[in-house]
Amino acid sequence: MARYFLRCSYNGTAYNGWQIQPHTGTSTVQGVLQEKFSLLTRKHVELVGCGRTDTGVHALGYIAHFDIEGFEFDIDDVLYKLNKMLPKDISIEQISLMHNGAHARFDPVSRSYHYHLHLKKDPFAHFSFHYMYGHPSIETLNKAADLLTRYDAFLPFCKANSDNLTNICKLQHAQWTKEGDKYTFKITSDRFLRGMIRLIVGMCLNVDRGRLSLEHVEDALKNQTRLKEDWSVPGHGLILTDIIYPYPI
Repeated sequence: MARYFLRCSYNGTAYNGWQIQPHTGTSTVQGVLQEKFSLLTRKHVELVGCGRTDTGVHALGYIAHFDIEGFEFDIDDVLYKLNKMLPKDISIEQISLMHNGAHARFDPVSRSYHYHLHLKKDPFAHFSFHYMYGHPSIETLNKAADLLTRYDAFLPFCKANSDNLTNICKLQHAQWTKEGDKYTFKITSDRFLRGMIRLIVGMCLNVDRGRLSLEHVEDALKNQTRLKEDWSVPGHGLILTDIIYPYPI
């Protein structure tokens, strides 16, 4: 049995996230990839992803692993054929033979996401949230983001009824940047809770709008309580940008 890592990118607009869903009528990136792999290899291929992405969320360099035996695996040939079979909004950039203990989900030392928003309606801004509530202060946004780096538990930024075993995350970076009318929130951590980044972005914007105070946010982080007002911003502005492992891929 050989274990392989694959690196893929996808536009999540048409999908109900990465992970296969039990509900009928859903389409997921994992489901599409597994279907095409199984058609090509004539074997059941099960992918284990580096994490969930929500409905509409995109990825650059998403990592998953799979095990396969009894199949002559010419990587270049498989890459070519799979990309011909896949829809235009999913691509595979790399397939690498790994040691059998390598695990796409449990081994990463960091994951990075970018959230993009813009202030002017733009028909070509497919991966960006059109924000219509004035011009946010980059200084205020970063004051709100800076609070996060002082804590390691993030229950205020976890979707209700999530099944997390722990709310601990080792946050390494959280910062807003601005270029013209476009804003980008960049965040890196060893792991993220369900819906965490979209809730954090909403919190920063709510602080700028005066709907939350910095004191209230800090109190919620200290006491691990819900915010009095939360906002999960739309998923289409969120992109997984990087996954780092303690070994080369």
